Amino acid sequence: MSTTWYECKVKYRKTDETGGQKITTEPYLVDALSYTEAESRINEEMSAYISEEFKITNIKVANYAEIHPFENADRWFRSKVSLLAYDEESGKERKTNMYLLVQANEVKEAYDNTISVMKGTMGDYTIPAISESPIMDVFPYFSGEEGELEQLERFNAIKASKPEATVEIEDHMEFETALEEEAAV
Repeated sequence: MSTTWYECKVKYRKTDETGGQKITTEPYLVDALSYTEAESRINEEMSAYISEEFKITNIKVANYAEIHPFENADRWFRSKVSLLAYDEESGKERKTNMYLLVQANEVKEAYDNTISVMKGTMGDYTIPAISESPIMDVFPYFSGEEGELEQLERFNAIKASKPEATVEIEDHMEFETALEEEAAV
C-alpha cells in the first residue's frame, strides 16, 4: 500500500527572537488515509508543540513519491527526478517526473542525498531541479503495533542525525562465464 502524504497549513501566533509575537502560517506533512484523518493527526501533533490556539487553514494531498529523512539535517528540499525510458514503438525517449522530499542542510547536500537515495535505481534518471521546501516538519504514521515502535524510533533517529559517507561496496562473488564453462567440459 502506498503512502499518501497530506500537506497541512497551520496558522498560529509565534514568538520571534526579539520577544514580539506575529501570526504565521507554516506547512507540515502528515501521513494519513483521508483528509479527516490528516486533520485529526495534525491537530494531535501540533497540540504537542503549540500551547496556544492554532488553526488549520488548508489540507491538500502532497505530490511526493517518497520522503527521505537524513541525519543532522534541519531543512527539507524538494528534488525533481526525471526517470528516463526508451519507447520502442515510437523510438523516442520518454521522461516521467517524480518528486522526492529529502532532508539536508544545503542544496549541494540535498543533491548528494538524492543521489544516494536513487543509487539502487536500475533505470536512467536525471535531477533537473532541487529547491528548498517550505515544509517545517514531517509526521509519518505509525499505528503502535509491534515492530512499528522500532520503525518510528529509527525514523526519528535518522531525522535527527547526520548521513554517513557513502561507501562503494565491491562484489567479491565469482561466476564462471559461458566460455569458461565450455572450456571446463
